[in-house]
Amino acid sequence: MDSFDLRLPALRAAYREGRTTPRKLIGALRERAAALNPDYHLFIHLLSDAEIEPYLAALDASAIDALPLYGVPFALKDNIDLAGVPTTAACPAFAYTPGESATLVAQLIALGAVPIGKTNLDQFATGLNGTRSPYGKCRNSVHPAYPSGGSSAGSSLAVALGVASFALGTDTAGSGRVPAALNNLVGTKGTKGLLSTAGVVPACRTLDCVTYFTATASEASELLALTAHYDPTDAYSRVNPQWNDAAAFGEIRRFRFGAPRQLEFAGCDESPALFAQARAALEAIGGEAVEIDFTPFVEAARLLYEGPWVAERYSVAGALMESQPDAVLPVIRDVLAKAPGATAVDAFRAQYRLQALKQRCDATLAELDCVLTPSIPRAVTLAELERDPIGANSLLGHYTNFMNLLDYAAVATPAGFMCNGLPWGVTLFGRAFTDQYLLSVADALHRKLAVPLIGGAPQDTDMPARAAHHDRMKLVVCGAHLEGLALNGQLTARGAQLVEATASAPRYRLYALAGGSTQRPGMTRNTANGASIAVEVWELPSAEFGSFLAGIPAPLALGKVELADGRWETGFVCEACGLDAATDITQYGGWRAWLRRLRPVTGCG
Repeated sequence: MDSFDLRLPALRAAYREGRTTPRKLIGALRERAAALNPDYHLFIHLLSDAEIEPYLAALDASAIDALPLYGVPFALKDNIDLAGVPTTAACPAFAYTPGESATLVAQLIALGAVPIGKTNLDQFATGLNGTRSPYGKCRNSVHPAYPSGGSSAGSSLAVALGVASFALGTDTAGSGRVPAALNNLVGTKGTKGLLSTAGVVPACRTLDCVTYFTATASEASELLALTAHYDPTDAYSRVNPQWNDAAAFGEIRRFRFGAPRQLEFAGCDESPALFAQARAALEAIGGEAVEIDFTPFVEAARLLYEGPWVAERYSVAGALMESQPDAVLPVIRDVLAKAPGATAVDAFRAQYRLQALKQRCDATLAELDCVLTPSIPRAVTLAELERDPIGANSLLGHYTNFMNLLDYAAVATPAGFMCNGLPWGVTLFGRAFTDQYLLSVADALHRKLAVPLIGGAPQDTDMPARAAHHDRMKLVVCGAHLEGLALNGQLTARGAQLVEATASAPRYRLYALAGGSTQRPGMTRNTANGASIAVEVWELPSAEFGSFLAGIPAPLALGKVELADGRWETGFVCEACGLDAATDITQYGGWRAWLRRLRPVTGCG
């Protein structure tokens, strides 16, 4: 079939306008997938007519607009259960046929999406290259001398080669980000527990995440918003906080991002310039780069395979290795060989070290909105993997292995192409439950760099007319909560940080309020006769905002304050009733200036 724009908005439009139907489109996609499979080995199992019919029949009885994902074709990694279809984890001797689908797969089907096949992977999801499978090596979608990346190899190829709108992968050490970088895709590795892993063959049960491969960050945002729900059947499921819902995806404005001082490119001549270009693009869209010490992140990454966590992988494949050694690929046996020797003492010592590293890494992230890294140091060729299957694979995980150990969210996004045409990407990561914000930054970066999408599709033009936000809320203060004044400790005790000293728009009056044992300022909006008032913008953890709000005394309140540059942020305002007998001090331009004319006082606001 000819190339078809499978992005979610384009597909909806095609269905509504009658240019295609789910039956016609998915039938053609299955033919395309079957034709591609001998060369790319992307599918382990492509659904038959009989297997796919129930999903199409369900759509026949539904209106297009009744289901958010009506007729959207998707693929899923073959360590994720689909009812009635074998799950192999790329190991035929391990295969079983589940009676029900994984929770996430069932969610997607209920939303109208249609599974078209189970995709190839590095056996037991142990690998980052896509060549460790008895079902064939997955080569890159663009350059035949390179691998697809793994372990979610076939899932990335299904989207990159145009046979699925999106695909599900898994990510324990980078398996949802490395293949994205090598195939010009967005790879979303959400916060641990954000997406249910019930019905997923574990790699490391305590670290595993299900991932989305999409052409754009906006599609990933939509899919995440539809499916990020607590699952009581998954012991590791977590509730998604409200600040990380669909409304958090929006326009990126001012932000601070970390850039590692210690960058590893493993001798690549092109990657440094591509990374510098991505960094400059982030700065151009409003980012302030802050160089950070990356050594604790790298040390944490080494723990994943050099420490006792490899024993967690062995808990899945170990019994089969012992009873049927030849059923497990030699390279996988080599990776897991030291696992039986790991002790409980080793495990606890490694946890203690990890916690110490996390404390340092968290302190770095506390002062940033996100961190920018390359997704991989450099690409490795199929020939390199043949010569050194473990060393070349390990190189690919340099910027990815620490992420789940440290409980961070991450998004890999396209950032350009090598001279030979191979895609190249970067990763944005941040604190847990900042997924939608990271997707917002990734979307803005993708647009700024103008990286062509898979299949030559144009970049999206519509963006939500709202500011992106994350796990911290901005607060405008104009009185005793200013830095160094009497009530500033109410902010700093809650982990708040000063973002900027600025001024309001010239539409406010400032008053010294009457009554009480101390003087207090109150700011009110006056569009006809207002002035700019000196203010500060602080950032407060969203989880602390409620307790702060509860302590605000009348007549003060929180509302929206317009700043000098046109932004509207939450800040202190004063009810009109509080102006009785108040003194207008607008001419001083701010509370500090007023205080300088009086003896030292304390107040609030």
